Amino acid sequence: MKRDEVFLNLVLEYIPETVYKVARQYAKTKQTIPINFIRLYMYQLFRSLAYIHSLGICHRDIKPQNLLLDPETAVLKLCDFGSAKQLLHGEPNVSYICSRYYRAPELIFGAINYTTKIDVWSAGCVLAELLLGQPIFPGDSGVDQLVEVIKVLGTPTREQIREMNPNYTEFKFPQIKSHPWQKVFRIRTPPEAINLVSQLLEYTPSARITPLKACAHPFFDELRQEGNHTLPNGREMPPLFNFTEHELSIQPSLIPQLLPKHLQSTVPKRSTNSGPGGEGGAAAAASSNETSRVGAGTITNSNNAGNVASTNTAPIAVAAPTG
Repeated sequence: MKRDEVFLNLVLEYIPETVYKVARQYAKTKQTIPINFIRLYMYQLFRSLAYIHSLGICHRDIKPQNLLLDPETAVLKLCDFGSAKQLLHGEPNVSYICSRYYRAPELIFGAINYTTKIDVWSAGCVLAELLLGQPIFPGDSGVDQLVEVIKVLGTPTREQIREMNPNYTEFKFPQIKSHPWQKVFRIRTPPEAINLVSQLLEYTPSARITPLKACAHPFFDELRQEGNHTLPNGREMPPLFNFTEHELSIQPSLIPQLLPKHLQSTVPKRSTNSGPGGEGGAAAAASSNETSRVGAGTITNSNNAGNVASTNTAPIAVAAPTG
């Protein structure tokens, strides 16, 4: 190290756990994370994804290990942007990306022109895993991973394969019927949770629900109930509805479903047309004030879970590989 060299050091708040570690602790006693915490964690993940997708940024490695968690406050933060990339229309990307259990089928089919919807698939895998207590698609290889998906979703049609990767011409798959979602999960799993999973784990990328629409899904309605603001340990719930103007501009038509009724009167009326990044995760610029107030479900560029995470007042730094 030379004497005149200058290094940038980021000192961020300490986040002690990950969703992966917490889920494993429950699994050791043959339990799953309580459904109210699953709601809280997944809502914050979808809010984070809605924000980065509105900027055209795809995380490309969504998994429980990359979801930092403070068990005391129930604050979840998305970390490890080492694989993240701003996806540009017409620009190819590497298909060998994302951890195996959470890889979208279009990646397994070798697609290089995928969209931010690969993150949505991964989030669906995370939700299913938290509900089941184990990964929903535990493949040992790329091919085996696809077999696990087909066991649940059935054999994709030619049209679905074309939507995932137009250049894929091999159609030699055994014809298997889809397995009813109700039979995939335990009897007491809330039907709203199963419905949300079914809208996330779709073969056709464009048919997958957007992250912000996921936040507005009835599965999260309990979080929007007035007076429902306390955790079991007596602490206040994380701020879930402190949306920035930019966040609300992503899909303005969702505002009535996104906000609790007692907060809707505080939002100025706006056009109901989809804003930047509404359906396709297109790039959009936000002011520095808007990027600095992501709130609960925020983002960090740390890949050392349990050490550092972004504060709610720090702008987001994203490492974007070229592939």
